[in-house]
Amino acid sequence: MLLLNNSNKMFFLFIVFFSTLISISSNSWLGCWIGLEINLLSFIPLMSNPNNLLNSEASLKYFLTQSIASINFLFSILLCMMSFNFFLIDNLFSIIINLSLMMKMGSAPFHFWFPNIMEGLSWLNCFILMTWQKISPMILISYYMNFNLLFFTMIINVMISTISSFNQISLRKLMAFSSINNLGWMLAALSISENLWLIYILFYSFFISIMCFLFYTLNIYYINQLYNFNMNFFMKISILINFFSLGGLPPFLGFFPKWMIINHLLLNNLFIISFIFVMTSLIMLFIYIRILYFSLMFYSIKLKWNKILIKNNYLIFINIISFISLLGMILSTLFFF
Repeated sequence: MLLLNNSNKMFFLFIVFFSTLISISSNSWLGCWIGLEINLLSFIPLMSNPNNLLNSEASLKYFLTQSIASINFLFSILLCMMSFNFFLIDNLFSIIINLSLMMKMGSAPFHFWFPNIMEGLSWLNCFILMTWQKISPMILISYYMNFNLLFFTMIINVMISTISSFNQISLRKLMAFSSINNLGWMLAALSISENLWLIYILFYSFFISIMCFLFYTLNIYYINQLYNFNMNFFMKISILINFFSLGGLPPFLGFFPKWMIINHLLLNNLFIISFIFVMTSLIMLFIYIRILYFSLMFYSIKLKWNKILIKNNYLIFINIISFISLLGMILSTLFFF
């Protein structure tokens, strides 16, 4: 991959990782803010790609939105430091901090920048934006959580992402809305316990890494490319399994963390939120199945944009990892009974 041969990009990639660690291990809000700013300034050079026409637009949009969120975050910190009676503005302070961090990770209703920026990125940068860039804002939210706002945001996330996923032709935008949908589940896990959130984000990162690597290997960016050219049958099955895991279909591994979240929500008598989560997951599964059904059924021809050498080298490895998703029910049985 191009990134591994570029020392500058490797340097910025390390800074992206370490800035997150600075942010989540800081003992003051100002230290958290500094970590977030270092993270922003180190991720923008990673976005630069001379082969992508949307690269400059994506970088500028990302910088502007993250800067606005950082300003709001810094304003809330200063508001807290300047207040003589903290208890009077406690609720306001928590709302502003939560909203600014939600804007940083692309949560609804501040999600409008997220799909547009994803459209201008390579698959590796998409993977970083969907997984690693969400870690520090979510951990900072867990430090000072406003539960009423969080429940409202969870519902908005799963509903808006499901509605927006219809009629998408770009796989990167579809994955962006899938990420917003899973963000609702992550916020639900975070409101229950940090351990459950950690389990969910590990499973989610595992599925997303396979999907992004598959799409990078096959050089796929749009849904019609899945229909048009002849992939290996096992590669199509790998994409099918990982989409099902992302949607949370019961026999697959992705169902396991979602099942734990639904169990905890039902035990806490949050029946309406559980119902909304289950119904939106069913609709997302319908969207995934509709894409994959035509991909498997259509007669296809071979075209030359496929990276044949890369595909042959990594095909067996990717297929083995993908079939790990079939162990979902075995794992759930071991954990629950």
